Amino acid sequence: MATFHYFLLLLLVSSVAINQSQAQLSTNFYASSCPNALSTIRTSIRTGIARERRMAASLLRLHFHDCFVQGCDASILLDQSPTITTEKTAPPNDKSARGYELIDSAKAQLERVCPGVVSCADVLAVAAKEASAYVGGPSWDVKLGRRDSNAAFPDVALTDLPFFKADLQTLIDNFGAKGLSPRDMVALSGAHTLGQAQCFTFRDRIYSNGTEDIDAGFASTRRRRCPAVGGDDALAPLDLVTPNSFDNNYFRDLVQRKGLLVSDQVLYSGGSTNSIVEEYSRSPSRFSADFAAAMVRMGDIQPLTGSAGQIRRICGAVN
Repeated sequence: MATFHYFLLLLLVSSVAINQSQAQLSTNFYASSCPNALSTIRTSIRTGIARERRMAASLLRLHFHDCFVQGCDASILLDQSPTITTEKTAPPNDKSARGYELIDSAKAQLERVCPGVVSCADVLAVAAKEASAYVGGPSWDVKLGRRDSNAAFPDVALTDLPFFKADLQTLIDNFGAKGLSPRDMVALSGAHTLGQAQCFTFRDRIYSNGTEDIDAGFASTRRRRCPAVGGDDALAPLDLVTPNSFDNNYFRDLVQRKGLLVSDQVLYSGGSTNSIVEEYSRSPSRFSADFAAAMVRMGDIQPLTGSAGQIRRICGAVN
């Protein structure tokens, strides 16, 4: 009888482990534990973007840079400490990733409403959706239930985040490694309908003297604010026409050879993604729908669930 009871106990423990490992994200994860979670995040994030509209782009990028490094686990938010080597100063993020204070503010308000319940990773995911919607982009139902990492991964940030000079196949491989298709990649690249880039990221492209696939007038215009030497931090909009509104002008720019970064223009350079760019340049509704779907899929990358990780009280530090 003792052996039988021991066997039942083993089955029970195994079942719990399997259920935890297969824990799924859910759009109503906080329905009972923190019913005002989404409205609290929404109010906080929209207040921040109202003060500085560029923050919409920054929050979308922050979620992307989180998810591509060891999954959507808020590792990008951890500050430097004796036990943490931060991702914030990794080259892809250093002096360019922004919006941390908006996430911290939303989290602080959540801690007053329902302490220790909502993860920083979920705040990032909801903030990205709110950012898109605030500037005229699509909204979507955000899956929730992620937990926060106990560590940061600066070395992974260096290898897994797409490089601004990457060629098309490298980008396809980068996104494919995260379970995202070439169509997802092009749609997510459309986030560059918002925001700005630093001069050092596009200098070689605008001073290429005909070796790059770039409109000559566009290159000339961009050279006015980005000198051949110095001025590395000077900013230029990624979308030439409407840099603070979510629309499909980014893809129209690509068709006209006016992509700012090499990694933008390679999406429309005679390769396999040309047809997707052309489709989005003609149909803002198709782009919006695909962007929303791709954001949901990106949010599914390697989440910590069940008993993995933790729910941080402060996003910049482990408990």
